[in-house]
Amino acid sequence: MAQETTGAGRAESKDPGMTGSDVTGMTEEERDQVASKLVDRFSLWSGAAGLIPIPLVDMAAVGGVQLQMLRRLSEIYGVPFSENRGKSIIASLAGAVIPASTATTTAVGVGSLVKSVPGVGTAIGALTMPVFSAGATYVIGKVFIQHFASGGTLLDFNPPDYREFIKAQKEKFAVRSAAAPSSSPSASAARSASSKGGAAAGP
Repeated sequence: MAQETTGAGRAESKDPGMTGSDVTGMTEEERDQVASKLVDRFSLWSGAAGLIPIPLVDMAAVGGVQLQMLRRLSEIYGVPFSENRGKSIIASLAGAVIPASTATTTAVGVGSLVKSVPGVGTAIGALTMPVFSAGATYVIGKVFIQHFASGGTLLDFNPPDYREFIKAQKEKFAVRSAAAPSSSPSASAARSASSKGGAAAGP
């Protein structure tokens, strides 16, 4: 955890796990950077929650991760947080993040429910739910960073106001997701191992 001394001589933490009182002396840029790191971390946790093999429990776990992320973003930006309001906002925003097309909505539900089919169902669910979960959490987090940074609160949040921003963030997440596997060393090791006739990778 990095610390920096301010002009007043007070040390301040730069950790994404800070509370609202810890970030009062930060600049807007530093606050946005801490919030972005927090969103990235919660997106990973949300993807991990999507791996839970029990149907519908995975969706509840993802919702809990998203609610905790919203609570922490509220602390970072000094915005009052209400759990009931947070739940309803996340539900309405999730509807905006995941297109209302029948195919996509069905895919998310089926991605969770298919886990009840032994073997192949668990594998299919394990491939679909983490991606949907991490993507939705990333977009929701970025929307709230934008909203809170512009002086908004939970009480004046209106999802339709962020349609274009949501679309841009979904595209940004898709680009990041596509680039991530090719840049990781383990992915290149797996590719080279499979090109050598499926030889096992080192320890």
